[in-house]
Amino acid sequence: MRPDAVLFSHAVRDANDRVKVARCGTRALRDPKDAERVARELELDRYQCLTLLSPDEYQLLLVEAPNVPAPELKAAVRWRLKDMLDYHVDDATIDVLDIPPAEANGARAHPMYAVAARNDTIRKCIDRFESAHIPLTVIDIAETAQRNIAALFETSGRGLAFLYVGEAGAMLTVNFRTELYMARRIEVGAAQVAAEDEEAREEARGRLLLELQRSFDHFERQFPFAGVEKLMLGPERQDSGIAAYLGENLGMPVERASLESALATEPGALGEDGGWTLFHVLGASLRSESKAL
Repeated sequence: MRPDAVLFSHAVRDANDRVKVARCGTRALRDPKDAERVARELELDRYQCLTLLSPDEYQLLLVEAPNVPAPELKAAVRWRLKDMLDYHVDDATIDVLDIPPAEANGARAHPMYAVAARNDTIRKCIDRFESAHIPLTVIDIAETAQRNIAALFETSGRGLAFLYVGEAGAMLTVNFRTELYMARRIEVGAAQVAAEDEEAREEARGRLLLELQRSFDHFERQFPFAGVEKLMLGPERQDSGIAAYLGENLGMPVERASLESALATEPGALGEDGGWTLFHVLGASLRSESKAL
């Protein structure tokens, strides 16, 4: 829910677990109170709804998985985060996302992700939905939303990298067996990789390429059992040429991801930009878990 619009997606799965986006789109808001009107138009009280935090509303932190029983995991991670947050850990809402180790790793230490957001941020998010009479069940993050979409393109027992270049920056994720093993934000956005000024455009593309190479080198060292097979590119607002550029320079196969095919939608159903605007909202709607952040 943005100040000026509500972005929405409703995904369903058939008996064969094939995903289809039943409806999606954008509704403009004339003012914040207008969200209640949109909720009535979309009949949102018929659904269990989830939303995404903005990137500046949470932190995704890599920590060593504590060797404790499952019921004690969050408490143990909370203790480890106390020196990693710029606010008191008691003021944080925390959840964890495991990174399954190699089977040969046994019980040895392995990394996991912790998600931390201020309690008042979560409260304000809940209040926005309650005031609009939208039944909010889950608060999610963009990294797991992107993981959900990337999982649709996994075809083998190797890692799959997925890159989405948004307005504010790019997000790189790496999946292995549908789990999120790496997530990185890169400060290179859509306008920069498609800049009219050739020098500025090439500088932005070069920075993006370098960050991808560094990320893959680090991933290969940390998770040698999950080597990256290829890089999939998410939808773009317009063709920036980044697919061809990375295909020529990255040293691994680079493919465009067709969301309309993967989500079994009709041509044009995702909008003129092929789902670029709705990308992480679409991914969030694929969530099949019910546990909230």
